[in-house]
Amino acid sequence: MKTQSKWLMLISLLVIGSLVLAACGTPEEVVETIVVEREGETIYLEVTPTPAPIPQGGTIITSNFSDAVILNPILSNDSSSSQVHDLMFVPLLDEDPFTGEIVGVLATGWDISDDGLEYTFYMRDDVSWSDGTPLTAKDFKFTYEAVASELVETPRKGAMELVDSIEILDDYTVKVTFNSLDCTALQNFVLGLLPSHLYAEDFSDIMDSPENEAPSVVSGPFKFVEWVKDDHVTLAANESYYLGKPNVDGWIMRIFPDASAELAALLAGELDYMEELSAQYVSTVEGRIAGGEPFVLHKAFDDGYVWMAMNSANPDNPQIGWVDENENGLFDEGEPHQEQDPHPILSDVRIRQAIAQSIDITGIVQQVVFGQAIPQTANTLPAIEWAYNNEIEPWPFDQEAAVALLEEAGWVDSDGDGIREKDGMDLHIRLMTNQGNEVRESIVTIVKDNLDSIGFDIELEVIEFGTVVANLVGQTFDMAVVGWTNLGSDPEDTSSWCYRYDEPDAGFSFTSYYNQEVDDLLLEARSIPGCSTEDRGERYKRVQEILHEDVPYVFLYVPIDNSPQHLRMNNYDPGPWDLDWNAETWYLTP
Repeated sequence: MKTQSKWLMLISLLVIGSLVLAACGTPEEVVETIVVEREGETIYLEVTPTPAPIPQGGTIITSNFSDAVILNPILSNDSSSSQVHDLMFVPLLDEDPFTGEIVGVLATGWDISDDGLEYTFYMRDDVSWSDGTPLTAKDFKFTYEAVASELVETPRKGAMELVDSIEILDDYTVKVTFNSLDCTALQNFVLGLLPSHLYAEDFSDIMDSPENEAPSVVSGPFKFVEWVKDDHVTLAANESYYLGKPNVDGWIMRIFPDASAELAALLAGELDYMEELSAQYVSTVEGRIAGGEPFVLHKAFDDGYVWMAMNSANPDNPQIGWVDENENGLFDEGEPHQEQDPHPILSDVRIRQAIAQSIDITGIVQQVVFGQAIPQTANTLPAIEWAYNNEIEPWPFDQEAAVALLEEAGWVDSDGDGIREKDGMDLHIRLMTNQGNEVRESIVTIVKDNLDSIGFDIELEVIEFGTVVANLVGQTFDMAVVGWTNLGSDPEDTSSWCYRYDEPDAGFSFTSYYNQEVDDLLLEARSIPGCSTEDRGERYKRVQEILHEDVPYVFLYVPIDNSPQHLRMNNYDPGPWDLDWNAETWYLTP
């Protein structure tokens, strides 16, 4: 009995020792081999100690050089806002962070009718809002009917365009019926859901709700604390998060005036991670890592691209893109395209083609983003291989051809001042981008030099990001260098090109571009029977050919995302389709 007690005590001491050692490093399971002597007998035991507990507490700090604009997931249209509200509002579905495949989040599964018109979603019954109210099918129905409401100005209208009805079958089962086949149906349901119990049933208070800037009730891993504009957004761990309270106490996004200040904070150890390191600083961080500093750099192609949009309509007179025959402020099927008051310069496709041939995109990729990108020829990402048209040749950097197009369009420098004119008007165009983004500032400087050299008079507007977004969506701009991200793994992008989404202050078709063949092809690809990628891909490839020729955008490049992480932050595992997918598992070690 005495010998047995000593044996048990020895085992206990050895196990405790292994736990102490584990707690000093990362909390990993380690198999220990223990040698025990008993009455002349040697016994070998393998003991797997209980893993050391994951450290709790601390605040994760990240950064951006563009502030958020709005924290309502159905109203936002910029990546900075998404970075914040995605941590507070959980969607029904989302993309797998590594494959892009649509997977359930609040949905545990779904059934699709044989004709593809009815989707029945089954929701988790163990999720509550942070005020204790159960999150149910009512919240899903409310959120998406709000998107469709004429009282809500949102660029997400396309998610509800083909939806006929949403029916609650029980508290955790909802049926969505489409009026026609939608091959992208699942991609529509990735918006964070709103807490329906905080809003008027008729959606009349959504646009002006204080919840848009200070959400009081959330469902995600973090809840709102404060937002000091142009300085920081602070979130705190949500104790009632359905996957468990996050390991850290809080999350802060600091806003920096520019990318160099952001880098300085990273290298000084003030940041735990950055979602995107500006390309010109990649070699700096790689050098620090090679020198033994505690960072790691994650790399992946972005699920988006950088572009220069050109407004085909008069920015002094923004209009909706359809004839509102029902006078209800909404596009109704069958309402025809409305001819826009044209832009005095950019409505001419020859000018847009001249601009495309006047910009040294290869030089931009090499000199501005230091090779951390690949040139883009149209609107579909190369990663979507079944839909990407790899036969399109980029516009050549050919300023002689550009000059010929300008002169054909009647723009000549008759007075010898270096600026072309036509009918008494100079070839003057405003080009805007957001301040603080040093890459984009460099791009617009190069574009200005390229265009001014052949007779344009380009006026740069390097302004605050929120104003850029407002001018874009409000359609009060000439040209703008910005970018899309989080486009997803399906090429469907009718909201950028179809006239039904040409709506000032609400739609993504802010260039007022119109081509009936593009409209038809995109809608066909979205609703083609069988939804085969081969049939859909044929249509998307043709769309790319047309957009390349019509040049509503100068498509610039697909960036390589470089996301640096300080090694004191653990479990950060960014995927190409979602960087912050496992935020509740992050933790900090000394």
